[in-house]
Amino acid sequence: MNLHHKLNYVEFHSSDLTATKAFFTKAFGWEFTDYGPEYCSFSDEGLDGGFFLSDARPDNIKGHPVVIFYSETLEQSLQIVKDAGGVITQEIFDFPGGQRFHFSEPGGNEFAVWGDPEE
Repeated sequence: MNLHHKLNYVEFHSSDLTATKAFFTKAFGWEFTDYGPEYCSFSDEGLDGGFFLSDARPDNIKGHPVVIFYSETLEQSLQIVKDAGGVITQEIFDFPGGQRFHFSEPGGNEFAVWGDPEE
Protein backbone atom coordinates (compact mmCIF):
# COMPACT_ATOMS: atom_id res chain seq x y z
CA MET A 1 0.00 0.00 0.00
CA ASN A 2 1.34 3.43 -0.90
CA LEU A 3 1.15 5.91 1.96
CA HIS A 4 1.27 9.64 1.32
CA HIS A 5 4.70 11.14 2.12
CA LYS A 6 6.18 7.86 3.43
CA LEU A 7 9.33 6.22 2.15
CA ASN A 8 8.16 4.05 -0.71
CA TYR A 9 11.04 3.11 -3.01
CA VAL A 10 14.82 3.24 -3.02
CA GLU A 11 17.26 2.96 -5.93
CA PHE A 12 20.91 1.94 -5.90
CA HIS A 13 23.76 2.07 -8.40
CA SER A 14 25.34 -1.21 -9.44
CA SER A 15 28.45 -1.63 -11.54
CA ASP A 16 27.43 -5.27 -12.17
CA LEU A 17 23.68 -5.99 -12.12
CA THR A 18 24.17 -9.72 -12.67
CA ALA A 19 26.47 -10.03 -9.65
CA THR A 20 24.25 -7.79 -7.52
CA LYS A 21 21.16 -9.88 -8.29
CA ALA A 22 23.05 -13.13 -7.66
CA PHE A 23 24.31 -11.84 -4.30
CA PHE A 24 20.91 -10.72 -2.98
CA THR A 25 19.23 -13.87 -4.27
CA LYS A 26 21.76 -16.11 -2.53
CA ALA A 27 22.12 -14.10 0.68
CA PHE A 28 18.53 -13.02 1.32
CA GLY A 29 16.33 -14.93 -1.14
CA TRP A 30 15.31 -11.84 -3.11
CA GLU A 31 13.59 -12.06 -6.48
CA PHE A 32 14.02 -9.48 -9.22
CA THR A 33 12.07 -8.15 -12.16
CA ASP A 34 14.23 -7.01 -15.07
CA TYR A 35 13.30 -3.89 -17.02
CA GLY A 36 15.84 -4.12 -19.80
CA PRO A 37 19.56 -4.75 -19.40
CA GLU A 38 20.23 -1.74 -17.15
CA TYR A 39 17.51 -1.88 -14.48
CA CYS A 40 15.97 -4.43 -12.14
CA SER A 41 13.55 -4.06 -9.26
CA PHE A 42 12.80 -5.91 -6.04
CA SER A 43 9.70 -5.83 -3.83
CA ASP A 44 8.34 -7.23 -0.57
CA GLU A 45 11.70 -6.79 1.17
CA GLY A 46 10.58 -4.19 3.71
CA LEU A 47 11.02 -1.38 1.19
CA ASP A 48 10.63 -1.80 -2.57
CA GLY A 49 13.38 -0.60 -4.85
CA GLY A 50 15.71 -1.25 -7.72
CA PHE A 51 19.24 -1.29 -9.02
CA PHE A 52 20.43 0.52 -12.13
CA LEU A 53 23.63 -0.04 -14.05
CA SER A 54 26.15 2.69 -13.27
CA ASP A 55 29.84 3.00 -12.51
CA ALA A 56 29.10 5.68 -9.90
CA ARG A 57 29.95 4.61 -6.36
CA PRO A 58 28.79 5.91 -2.98
CA ASP A 59 31.54 7.90 -1.30
CA ASN A 60 32.04 6.43 2.17
CA ILE A 61 34.47 9.17 3.17
CA LYS A 62 32.00 12.01 2.51
CA GLY A 63 29.19 9.97 3.97
CA HIS A 64 26.08 8.50 2.45
CA PRO A 65 22.87 6.92 3.71
CA VAL A 66 23.30 3.30 4.77
CA VAL A 67 20.37 0.92 4.41
CA ILE A 68 20.36 -1.45 7.38
CA PHE A 69 18.82 -4.92 7.57
CA TYR A 70 17.61 -6.49 10.83
CA SER A 71 18.69 -10.00 11.84
CA GLU A 72 17.60 -12.25 14.66
CA THR A 73 20.88 -14.18 14.25
CA LEU A 74 23.63 -11.68 13.53
CA GLU A 75 26.57 -14.12 13.43
CA GLN A 76 24.65 -16.35 11.01
CA SER A 77 23.78 -13.36 8.82
CA LEU A 78 27.44 -12.33 8.69
CA GLN A 79 28.38 -15.81 7.45
CA ILE A 80 25.55 -15.82 4.90
CA VAL A 81 26.74 -12.47 3.51
CA LYS A 82 30.32 -13.79 3.25
CA ASP A 83 29.19 -17.03 1.61
CA ALA A 84 27.15 -15.08 -0.96
CA GLY A 85 30.19 -13.01 -1.99
CA GLY A 86 29.75 -9.93 0.17
CA VAL A 87 32.83 -8.20 1.57
CA ILE A 88 32.71 -7.36 5.26
CA THR A 89 33.78 -3.73 5.64
CA GLN A 90 33.23 -3.58 9.43
CA GLU A 91 33.11 -6.67 11.60
CA ILE A 92 30.41 -6.98 14.26
CA PHE A 93 30.59 -4.13 16.76
CA ASP A 94 28.45 -2.87 19.62
CA PHE A 95 26.43 0.33 19.38
CA PRO A 96 23.77 1.75 21.70
CA GLY A 97 20.83 -0.61 21.32
CA GLY A 98 22.55 -3.58 19.71
CA GLN A 99 25.29 -4.87 17.45
CA ARG A 100 25.90 -4.59 13.72
CA PHE A 101 28.28 -5.18 10.85
CA HIS A 102 28.74 -3.50 7.47
CA PHE A 103 29.31 -5.12 4.09
CA SER A 104 29.59 -4.25 0.44
CA GLU A 105 27.88 -6.23 -2.28
CA PRO A 106 29.45 -7.01 -5.68
CA GLY A 107 27.85 -3.97 -7.35
CA GLY A 108 29.62 -1.60 -4.95
CA ASN A 109 26.94 -0.60 -2.42
CA GLU A 110 27.51 -0.69 1.32
CA PHE A 111 24.82 -2.02 3.63
CA ALA A 112 24.68 -2.99 7.29
CA VAL A 113 22.94 -5.65 9.35
CA TRP A 114 21.99 -5.07 12.96
CA GLY A 115 20.74 -7.28 15.74
CA ASP A 116 19.68 -7.03 19.35
CA PRO A 117 22.36 -6.74 22.05
CA GLU A 118 24.02 -9.95 23.22
CA GLU A 119 22.49 -11.16 26.45
